[in-house]
Amino acid sequence: MGKMKIRLFPDGTIQMETEGIKGKKCTDYAKVLERLADAKIYTLEKTDEYYQSEILEINENQQLQE
Repeated sequence: MGKMKIRLFPDGTIQMETEGIKGKKCTDYAKVLERLADAKIYTLEKTDEYYQSEILEINENQQLQE
């Protein structure tokens, strides 16, 4: 399960950091925060997790539902 850390500064700046969210999915979280805060993303720093692939594990006893 991934985490988002959000910091609000006195000058109105918002800083967000994701942890445990691999691949480009982390940018989706940034876009949601951008819309919720009615803000604009000025810089986007990519961590090593951005370049990693997310691994999906399926238990043999679970059935996939459409």
